[in-house]
Amino acid sequence: MSRPVAGDFGAFYQGYADLATGNSVAELLQTHPTNIAAFINSISDQKADYAYAPGKWTIKQLFQHLIDTERIFAYRALRISRKDTTPLPGFDENHYAANAPVAERSLAELKEEYLLVRKSTDILLASFQEDQLSFIGNASGHPCTLNALCFIIFGHHLHHINILKERYL
Repeated sequence: MSRPVAGDFGAFYQGYADLATGNSVAELLQTHPTNIAAFINSISDQKADYAYAPGKWTIKQLFQHLIDTERIFAYRALRISRKDTTPLPGFDENHYAANAPVAERSLAELKEEYLLVRKSTDILLASFQEDQLSFIGNASGHPCTLNALCFIIFGHHLHHINILKERYL
């Protein structure tokens, strides 16, 4: 299946989908996982508690956000892939961040968890059959194809990697 188009997902996710380079889920899986992991592993532990401005997340909080969001998006993908059309609610990432106890965790622990959750999602995405990618669910109040969600998952990571490069490192 080719890249998602407008209407395959809520307009809010357009920026994420645009960042995911490739013309199919298979291409996403060939291109992005290794690059994402290499970048994440390159981040120094000395930057763990750094935030680029007052009130902004630290790198550890950003990692926890990526972990939480990955799990939520993977759950959505699983549900849609099984033709579950029950509306899937959105979530408040700032509320999640405020209630995630990252202060007691090391950046190394968060990196390990992040990479394991990412790998698990990649295995899930690789298991989808071509016909499943056209299945439509409802996420955050908008129709969303499974195909589009796969692009959104990678785009979300790439969005935050860009922020890390521009503002944190």
